[in-house]
Amino acid sequence: MNADRHGTHAHGSVTAADTEAAQEPGPSTDPELNARIRPMRSGGNTLPWKLLSLLLALALALSLWTGHRGPIGQAEGGTVADTVTVGLKLAPTNLDIRNQSGTALDQLLIGNVYQGLVSRDSRNQVRPGLARSWNVSEDGLVYTFHLHEGIRFSNGHALRAQDVVDSIRGLMAGHYQGSEMLEGFQGVEATDPLTVRLTLSRPYQDLLWQLSGRAGLVFDRRAHYDMKTQAVGSGPYLLESFRPNDSVTLKADPHYWGSDKPKTPTIVIRYLNDDNAAVNALRSGDVQVLAPVTENLASPFRNSRDFQVKAGDDTDKYVLAMNGKGAATSDPLVRQAIRHAIDHRQLIASRGGSDRALGGPIPSLDPGYQDLTGLYPHDPEQARRLLAQAGYGPGHRLKLRLTYANTYGSELGDQLRSQLRQVGIDLDVRVVEFSVWLQDVHANKDYDLSLVDHGESHDFHQWANPGYYYNYDNRQVQELYRQAMATTSADDSDRLLAQAARIVSNDAAADWLFNYRVTTAWRTGLEGFPVDLNQSLMPLSDVTYRRG
Repeated sequence: MNADRHGTHAHGSVTAADTEAAQEPGPSTDPELNARIRPMRSGGNTLPWKLLSLLLALALALSLWTGHRGPIGQAEGGTVADTVTVGLKLAPTNLDIRNQSGTALDQLLIGNVYQGLVSRDSRNQVRPGLARSWNVSEDGLVYTFHLHEGIRFSNGHALRAQDVVDSIRGLMAGHYQGSEMLEGFQGVEATDPLTVRLTLSRPYQDLLWQLSGRAGLVFDRRAHYDMKTQAVGSGPYLLESFRPNDSVTLKADPHYWGSDKPKTPTIVIRYLNDDNAAVNALRSGDVQVLAPVTENLASPFRNSRDFQVKAGDDTDKYVLAMNGKGAATSDPLVRQAIRHAIDHRQLIASRGGSDRALGGPIPSLDPGYQDLTGLYPHDPEQARRLLAQAGYGPGHRLKLRLTYANTYGSELGDQLRSQLRQVGIDLDVRVVEFSVWLQDVHANKDYDLSLVDHGESHDFHQWANPGYYYNYDNRQVQELYRQAMATTSADDSDRLLAQAARIVSNDAAADWLFNYRVTTAWRTGLEGFPVDLNQSLMPLSDVTYRRG
């Protein structure tokens, strides 16, 4: 949010000199070699030039026939860049992933610099990480993880089971970020140098997924460094430099142990908080990929063959919270009327159309998802009938406050005010500083309606917590969630969560305006950049950029 827009240009951005050299004609795909050949041609003796051309052509054909790809910078069909610059929006204030909250650090470090006991893929499914496999006891209380052999940290230290044990014990003892998600944690031990046993006091269905995030990160127990500015991990990239609110440079670890070795030696992350500055950086070539790009600013890139644009799936939920203990919003009839009054299609269309309708608290990438968009269709007449039953009408219009943080702008508030006015609700929209929102809404629960982008995954627990700022208290939902977490069957857990989510949506505990989908734009020639979930999970080892 505080990105410095006066940062340096990317080391590997496309410069005018690069482009000119690449366009010079010659017998080779290597512009540098062409440049060396040209003085011979200007000498007027064409025989050596023809002979050399023939030899080069034969050498190139032989190279292709034998499958030789050549070093970076000499690949077929263009020059493969040895540096790719990525434009992001939210900058971390420091690199201390144990203490600093926010997804910016997850996005940058997890899977690139630090690695977890397990990982997850672009569909949000748990996959092997530092552990190549694991076993779970029948009662769901004991997890045994088997580590890969030969894992090393970037400083050369071998990663052993004791590093895992010390990392998890340190997490719990220090109450670091993610510790609160290890429900029922009882203990962890190393049974041999490559085996870790984690014990729970009660089954916990979400354990593996939680270990794919901060709770499962493994740190070098023998390393000493300032985690705010440095990082020592076991991932494919080394942290070369960190400029707060400006940029991060990652270098490929030449001794990386895994099979997902980096395809690009250097990745530069630039933080561009201003949307227009970010778009200009992509257009000029200062960055090769931009995530996110505002959907309404992406149109020029969609119409250009030099760029590609795609919206990816994510777990962001734009929630219109309704205070369950509010003077008027404690009435289910009022909450139901609000849901019927909102035209979600109009909201999504006004944002460019890439977001998706979401009728309940669980998005499609999370367990327990079901399509609940049909529960409260846009129906202004039904909204008026419900309001009349609640005692409101033309002579007694309902007045409500909508309080939300200024990070979301004013447009959504204006749209909701317009839509609710049509059914007889007067909305007092108050756009406030985030700190004010935290105090008034989140802490003191002093609000009628509020608007928040809840981007967290696996966060249904919010609706089973009567103390959360929603003030939603349904014991059946709380019991269903407890059962969903306690069962050892993933299918049963999904079914229970889906049942609970339907109840929350039927209760009109909130309205889910849309499932926000991140739009990513990149220069043609860039490949391997993740599109789904890239605001919290952004593995970079497959990224390449071929300059045409």
